[in-house]
Amino acid sequence: MYDIAIIGAGVTGCAIARELSRYQAGICVIEREEDVCCGTSKANSAIIHAGFDAKPGTLKAKLNVEGNAMMDTLSKDLDIPFVRNGSLVVCTDEQNARELERLLEQGKGNGVKDLRILDREALHTMEPNLDDHVTSALYAPTGGIVCPFHMTIAFAENAVANGVEFFLNTAVTSITSLEDGYLISTDKQDITAKTVINAAGVYADVFHNMVSSQKLHITTRKGEYQLLDKSAGTHVSHTIFQLPGKMGKGVLVTPTVHGNLLVGPTAEDTDNKEGINTTREGLASLSEKASHSVKNLPMRQVITSFAGLRAHEDNGDFIIGEAADAPGFFDAAGIESPGLSSAPAIGVMMARLVQDKMHLTEKENFIATRKGILRPEELSLEERNELIKKQPAYGNIICRCEMISEGEILDAIHRPLGARSLDAIKRRTRAGMGRCQAGFCSPRTMEILSREVPMEMTDISKCGGSSQFVYGYNKEIQEEMP
Repeated sequence: MYDIAIIGAGVTGCAIARELSRYQAGICVIEREEDVCCGTSKANSAIIHAGFDAKPGTLKAKLNVEGNAMMDTLSKDLDIPFVRNGSLVVCTDEQNARELERLLEQGKGNGVKDLRILDREALHTMEPNLDDHVTSALYAPTGGIVCPFHMTIAFAENAVANGVEFFLNTAVTSITSLEDGYLISTDKQDITAKTVINAAGVYADVFHNMVSSQKLHITTRKGEYQLLDKSAGTHVSHTIFQLPGKMGKGVLVTPTVHGNLLVGPTAEDTDNKEGINTTREGLASLSEKASHSVKNLPMRQVITSFAGLRAHEDNGDFIIGEAADAPGFFDAAGIESPGLSSAPAIGVMMARLVQDKMHLTEKENFIATRKGILRPEELSLEERNELIKKQPAYGNIICRCEMISEGEILDAIHRPLGARSLDAIKRRTRAGMGRCQAGFCSPRTMEILSREVPMEMTDISKCGGSSQFVYGYNKEIQEEMP
């Protein structure tokens, strides 16, 4: 029996787990995938929005601005890569510039600081690669970029340090009301909890509807992206948005905290909650749509494409709180953009709601900080040489594209919630995320995983499930084996 069970280990679920770990309570997180950050949280724009786009009075507006304001402290406390690079919503000579004025006033009403509208001359001085037809833009200096992998993993690792248990590779199959809580049936075991928090992304409506007669409906909205090589990473320095439409903020162009350039997303509503495939049509449209705001995009430097799913609830706002007819069952549902930006504030809000409900007592020994994986490239040459003398694994480069060492991969494997797949190592270290997309380093990374976990080569996967690389041993090797 746990006091609190959280369903879903995306950025929302992990942020909630971290905030609740401040209290004296038995807490677990249940996640069907083999790692945290395997759903919406791993495939998005990696943007910390300023907060001008959400409608005033909505939870989206409130929590976006609050979450944005928390990022400077969080990035230091939890060692999360984060840059306030600022954002621009551009308007072309074919569009109505009064829409920028509306966004400006809306942003001010939401509490966004330092918003202003820039004219053509100021814009093209700031961003020379803006399209020639761009005439003005709304400038939000508080906008930022973050690594969603590191952010989610940081919340999760800090929650573990404060006593939260994670059940990975564990899929929830049903939820049943009990006299004093809920029975959560999974494909591995039954788990009981006094309180359940539903942070299951595109599946949040499925779990809510198991216990409540007041039904939710979530539409899965797919967005396709293309990631460009680091050689294209300085094409723009700010996040470039287009004027928002019915389906969102259009195709953006943004640098990433790791030095790449990101273009996307498309927006397509689908009934397929597993539909993360890219399409020829979707990817082909990105270059054309992005060209309306940024010229001369070097799309020949694309190194990978991917798609992510957003959980759009019918009413268009976040749903955060206790279900009216299911005491002790709390929803964090409909968490679409600006969900990543809002996640820290969602964690705080949900923790307060649950603390009030359960009368939880704060810990005296809460651990507020976490140190991420050591990044040798941030050291001076002298410091790096000294590190290699003490720990030679940091001098053995495994991923040449990103210059990731064996020492970093060892850290990823042996730290809390250690990596057990190639994608899990990639999310923590960027090994395999560079120009060759793991073509060179995969076998060497597999050898390290096999040795350190330990695990059989035939059990090592790309991303859990049935994504193994090695089927078996060939005849010659079998004959040589004892």
